[in-house]
Amino acid sequence: MVEQTTQEQINHVLWQAVDTFRGKIDSTSFKDYILTMLFIKYLSDTYKEHLEQYTKQYKDNVKLIQQSMQQERFVLDKQSSFDYLYSKRNDLEIGDMINKALVRIEKENSGKLSGVFRNIDFNNEALLGRTKERNAMIRTLLEDFQKLSLKPSQLGNEDIVGNAYQYLIGLFASDAGKKGGEFYTPAEVSELLARLVKPQENDRIYDPTCGSGSLLIKVAQQVPNRKVAIYGQERNGATYSLARMNMYLHRIDDAKIEWGDTLAAPLHLENGKLMKFDKIVANPPFSLDKWAIGFASEVTNEKKFKMRAGLDPHSRFEWGVPPSSKGDFAFIQHMLYSLAENGTIVTIFPHGVLFRGASEKRIRKKIIEYNLLDAVIGLPKNLFYGVGIPVCILIFKKNREPKDVLFIDASSEEHYKKGKNQNKLRMEDIEKIIEIYEKRETMNKYSYVATLDEIVENDFNINIPRYVDTFEESEPIDMEVAKENIQNIRKELQEVEAQMEYYLRELGL
Repeated sequence: MVEQTTQEQINHVLWQAVDTFRGKIDSTSFKDYILTMLFIKYLSDTYKEHLEQYTKQYKDNVKLIQQSMQQERFVLDKQSSFDYLYSKRNDLEIGDMINKALVRIEKENSGKLSGVFRNIDFNNEALLGRTKERNAMIRTLLEDFQKLSLKPSQLGNEDIVGNAYQYLIGLFASDAGKKGGEFYTPAEVSELLARLVKPQENDRIYDPTCGSGSLLIKVAQQVPNRKVAIYGQERNGATYSLARMNMYLHRIDDAKIEWGDTLAAPLHLENGKLMKFDKIVANPPFSLDKWAIGFASEVTNEKKFKMRAGLDPHSRFEWGVPPSSKGDFAFIQHMLYSLAENGTIVTIFPHGVLFRGASEKRIRKKIIEYNLLDAVIGLPKNLFYGVGIPVCILIFKKNREPKDVLFIDASSEEHYKKGKNQNKLRMEDIEKIIEIYEKRETMNKYSYVATLDEIVENDFNINIPRYVDTFEESEPIDMEVAKENIQNIRKELQEVEAQMEYYLRELGL
């Protein structure tokens, strides 16, 4: 019986790899090297085991072996394998050798991996230090991963390599603070969004700010055999690479992840127009400043910016151009214009989108008048890495029947687990939100179904406390008891003062 590799064993080795870099370079940089090495090890072990199987099956028939290996998910030559790189770990040019291996892997698998390693450089002196220090770290990293077997026969059917990748990304997000929050949505929040959006087989699912892809993966996992079409776009080059590797490690080989600024240049198009999606999920950068940089070179000139953004070829800002210092409604409008008929959007934003005025109010008014807003869900503060403010989930739907909006306030301490550095949603908290959302009912101090007329009366302000009353009345004060307590306190104070005076006299003061 083949000895199984467990999730704990993989995570332990990964933690050792993290210690190789910790304190030497910033975690926002070394994550790329560790995750890339994990990907190489996975490809190598998988390819090696299948080669052994075909060699045993076809014995000396080289042609049949080669034909079979060409059908593999990924193809590797000997000098691109982890084993070869490990054997050269003491070579002075080991960084350059890994870079060349990455180029060959891309070339051999151009249909899937083209450009995926373009932002990774194992010979980067500015990040990894001079030759001696750099080579020492790379050698140790190779030795760390040598302890690990990622052969399919030892992994079983569990997606433990993909889980390990998520474990590392979460760890790096925690270390990186605010920067980490830009590429990772906490697992329990992703779970909540994935269940709220309710993907179906053959849906087109899209994340315009996909980061490392963890949210898209959670949504895909809601569907049997992940039979959905995945689309994403990410502005940061290194994070884009992580997203593509993340998809492959979770056995999602046909995901279409693009690299670029979604607002300035959306890349998922059909016949030159925005592609339409059945389900959209997103955790965009909160209140992104200078989001307009792709539209106008002088983003400080608000008038010029609005004119340029108003000429957007996809006409996404017909309801109004958001201020250049806050990109929230730019992302919201992009998603709404990318939504198919009967489609659903589930996304996260700061509470400011619920009540801010000027152009944002005008956009919010249009969204509500067209009956696109389905629900507003307030979440606890400090759920995201490096972001302490409370946030809300907004759910939008096209062609929906109810003429109302459901408000849920899940922000109080009873609805999450308080942590030292970061709070966390528990499974029971997620289940309660899902239950109330599906029942669409009013619950005292937790939820409220507001008519559109009520929202109009509130001048299109959809701040949650206007609809969900969470005020807790204090018990009435017994004035006689209070008076007696005050008298007792005065008496104790007199006794303490007398005692202090005695001690001061004893000390001659």
